[in-house]
Formats: sequence, C-alpha cells, structure tokens
Amino acid sequence: MSKTILITGASSGFGKGTAIGLAKKGHRVIAAVHVEPLKTILLEEAKKENVELEVIVLDVTKASDRQYAAERYDVDVLMSNAGVMETGPVAEIPIENVRRNYEVNVFAPLQLVQAFLPKMVKKGKGKVVFTSSMGGLITVPFAAIYTSTKHALEGIAEGLKEELTGTGVEICTVNPGVFGTGFNDRGAETLLKWWNPEVSLSKPEIIQAFTDPTALEQQLDPQVMIDAMIRVAEEENSLFRNVIPEAIIPWIKATQEQAWKARTNDMLTVNPDSH
Repeated sequence: MSKTILITGASSGFGKGTAIGLAKKGHRVIAAVHVEPLKTILLEEAKKENVELEVIVLDVTKASDRQYAAERYDVDVLMSNAGVMETGPVAEIPIENVRRNYEVNVFAPLQLVQAFLPKMVKKGKGKVVFTSSMGGLITVPFAAIYTSTKHALEGIAEGLKEELTGTGVEICTVNPGVFGTGFNDRGAETLLKWWNPEVSLSKPEIIQAFTDPTALEQQLDPQVMIDAMIRVAEEENSLFRNVIPEAIIPWIKATQEQAWKARTNDMLTVNPDSH
C-alpha cells in the first residue's frame, strides 16, 4: 500500500537515497531540504532517476517552516533525518558549536515531531523514524558532543515510544554505523577551524589514538543503510532500534558494558576488531 512519507535532510546521503528509493516503490515522498538551491539540485536528481518527488524547503530549526509542513501535509511516516556533526574535545569546543549541534540534532527533531504527532494520534496511526547513530549508544571521543546529541535523541524516542503506547503511533530509530556518505568526513573537519592539538588539554597519545586521519578510509556502502531505512519506513511494527550493519551490535554492547567496569583512568572504547 502506498504511503505518504516526509523525510528531512533529503538533499544528500541517506536522506536523498531513501527519498528516491521510496518514490521508486510508488510512495508519495515529500523530500525536505534545507535551502532553495538544494531543491533545484534534488529535483534534477529525481528527474534523472525518473521518479516523482515533492521537494520542499524545510529548515528544521525554523518554527515557520515546521508549522507550514505540519499544517499542509498529513503523513503516514515522518522520517526525521536532518542532522549535523560538530567535532572536537569536550573541554575545548566552542559553546556556539555545541549549541548548533543541539539545535539541529535535538531541539529541531523534537519540535518537528511535536508538530506532526497531533494528527497522527487523532487518526490512530502513523510512524516516526528518527535517524540516530551508533553514536547514540556509545560515546566517540573527539566527537562526544555529536554523540551526546544522539544520546539525547535516543532518550526522546524511547520516552515517546512508551508514552504513546496504545495510540497507534509507532516510534523507532535507525542507527547507522560508519557509512561513506561524506557526513562523517565533513564532521571530522569541523574542528580544523578552531582546534590546535599542539596546545590541547588532551595528551598527545590520546589525540593520536582518536584522530587518526586514516580511520575513515574504510567506510561502508551507504546503500546498505538506505535499504534498511526504506524497509523501516514501509514495514509495520518495526523494531524500536535498528542498528545497521547488525554486525556492529556486539561491539556496541561490549563498549556499553565496559563503561560499567572501567576505572577513572581506564579508556572506555573497546577495539571493534575483537568483537
């Protein structure tokens, strides 16, 4: 059965791939992008793919944009996918960077879902899919501000899931690992504008361990995640948490467990190769 699906952050990466993939399967897709020039680019991309996309400009941090979308569209699935990544050591990162990460990754998704939920609850059905991260379940040093926003998003999603039980509205997350969309690469570059590792509060060996420039060379094919997001959008009664690829789940759980055992002088990050 065809569904009406609105997805934010649809100009690139997972959002674009999921929007086009869902449209190819016959769904009505409202693809939301951040600014006007991106609308033109995405419409051209849809034309090349021979699919129909309804592309709208929706800056998730603007109340007027959120209100316009919520009043105009009655959706079956809201995919809250827009996000940004600010990196750098917690002790030194500019607070304005922290605020930006929280505005886009936490407050905007919360306000967007609050705008759409009344219609869903009234009709007794609907689905909200939050794009979280494996970083919503563990902390990544030097990206801890970003991962903390995803921890917050996980808490919001879990609270909504419990609080809306019995209303017919499904709440779930998708939690990508390290995929090669460019998002991780651009996020890793954000600290270059302000951070000087030579005068950092962190020890050189810690900096070297967690800021290795070759770490992002072995990223996964984004199509794997796109296929999973399409599946979650289409299916009924999804798993609440959808970690992709599933092979990283044992590593995530081992890292979570380590936090319970570690002393204050221990490093918490578990070697993924050992799991």
